[in-house]
Amino acid sequence: MEKMIYSSYATVKQKLIKKLVWFTCCFFLLGLGIACKKDYLKKAPDEDLNIDKVFSERRYAEAFLTSAYANLPTMANAADDATRNPFTGASDEMEITFLGAYSHLLNSGAWSADYYWPDIWGYMYEGIRKTNLFIDNVDKVPMDEKEKMNWKGEAIFLRAYYHFMMARIHGPIPLADHTFTLEEDYSKIKRAPIDQVIAFIAAECDRAAPMLDYQVTADKFGRATRVACLALKAQALLYMASPLWNGNPDYAGLKNKDGESLFPQFNAERWRNAANAARACIDQSEANGYGLFRAPDNDPVNNYQQLFLARNNKEVLFARNLAVNSHFERCANPVGYGGFSIFCPTQELVDAYEMANGERPITGYNSNGTPIVNPASGYQETGHTATAGPKNYYPAGIRNMYVNREPRFYASINYNGAIWKGRGIQFWFTGLDGRQRTGSDYCVSGYLQKKYVNPTSNIPGNIFSLNTFIYFRLGELYLNYAEALNEADGPVNDVYKYVNAIRDRSGLPGLPQGLTKEAMRERIRHERQIELAFEAHRYFDTHRWKTAAEVDNKEIHGMNIGAGTSLTDENYYKRVVIEKRVFVAPKHYLWPIQQAEINKNPNLVQNVGW
Repeated sequence: MEKMIYSSYATVKQKLIKKLVWFTCCFFLLGLGIACKKDYLKKAPDEDLNIDKVFSERRYAEAFLTSAYANLPTMANAADDATRNPFTGASDEMEITFLGAYSHLLNSGAWSADYYWPDIWGYMYEGIRKTNLFIDNVDKVPMDEKEKMNWKGEAIFLRAYYHFMMARIHGPIPLADHTFTLEEDYSKIKRAPIDQVIAFIAAECDRAAPMLDYQVTADKFGRATRVACLALKAQALLYMASPLWNGNPDYAGLKNKDGESLFPQFNAERWRNAANAARACIDQSEANGYGLFRAPDNDPVNNYQQLFLARNNKEVLFARNLAVNSHFERCANPVGYGGFSIFCPTQELVDAYEMANGERPITGYNSNGTPIVNPASGYQETGHTATAGPKNYYPAGIRNMYVNREPRFYASINYNGAIWKGRGIQFWFTGLDGRQRTGSDYCVSGYLQKKYVNPTSNIPGNIFSLNTFIYFRLGELYLNYAEALNEADGPVNDVYKYVNAIRDRSGLPGLPQGLTKEAMRERIRHERQIELAFEAHRYFDTHRWKTAAEVDNKEIHGMNIGAGTSLTDENYYKRVVIEKRVFVAPKHYLWPIQQAEINKNPNLVQNVGW
């Protein structure tokens, strides 16, 4: 994946801005120490561009801005380190079977400040360096002034977004609000307090938003818009209001070497700020043509499944176009379909999906790992159904544990016996998709990700569709708003309104009236777990809520893939331990600053526990 993206990116640079790349790579030398890649230094004989030349012509300047977008994390493929997304596989959503996935180190606790990959720190500061150079020089370009202002707004948004990508894993980071030169004293660079980092991001979003349009034309899908700025601001303020950063006693002693505290005291008003920002994003988005996506037939399964297949639909506020992402499709498809069976949801996530009546099937687990079944849900752990489900959501013959589940389950999870591309999936040991037929990569849990996966792709025929990864969508903003408003005011009408809008789209009844603030908090967190599954939110949600110490420090489970000779073989349907995961609090709530960066600039203090 990384080679494909890098090759495309390098081609553009070789044709247009080869010499300029020296400036975009040699940034934060001696301070943040981002090493230049050798390919950035190559220069074709017939190319002799410098910084002045690049910003003297519109086409070169636009290519430079495009190169700044290349630092957006692709995120879709959780098995590939180059995508900068080890987060899905390091949450309780999924186990990655590819042995090279960085999530394995996160889950085992075997990572350190001395070495880790992906280098999100370096990759994001590289993008920030590009945006700073662009912002400093774009006014020189002879072009339409309105379009120039729009480009500047895009660069300001990207600079803010790249800062947030680092802050959400490291917490306080150095702010890079200007182009650093080789003459600067890099030893004075230090981490800014987290509230200052988020204030900078919010202010950048406010600055960029008026420069940008609400919508873009089809030829510019993937470019920043005004609603993207509003969404980033809302998400950043939500994180700032959450327990990890807002008055966290675990970080009260973390200070810069000059005594400056890096984490603030608790301020309840931060929830109000987050709620106001989310509501502003919702209102302005809906006033300008955005809304919750629904399929043409308004079928609840299709409403949710097609949301992630209908590219650039009206719910999408900001996304990255990934072209033909065949590797993702292979990782998500069973081996009998030509896939790798790598994206394996956990039994814990499967248990979290509600029943069609809106009740949760599992309310907890006994000491031996067996589930505690909610009688009101109608859930059955054993037996097989003799009849197919309504609207053919599920076929006859499947295990009762997959019967009458909520529509998002059938849109998101491929399970044993589910109909996929014309036949039933066979995850039992001797089945067409079973362990017996695989090598090092195999379906370890008895489940595969279905969400985002195109049912029309044909792996043996090498037929794939275009893909996108959604960074911000309106449904997330509904839940952001509901969460922040509940924390500020309790379960007022708007909290119910926006959570129930998400549930209604997926064919579920509304939440019961009369919930307490604490009960509503738990329902919103559960709704986020389901609605935002596989969108790289769960890892950060459990961290910002400070629940990861419980959620991620235990065994995860799946079906007994080492057994079974048929769909109804009881031996397959035994819950087994996949992995015992390790989470050390408070150490693992934030990533360390790489020791190599601290060696270059001892003014950078390390995070707690590292």
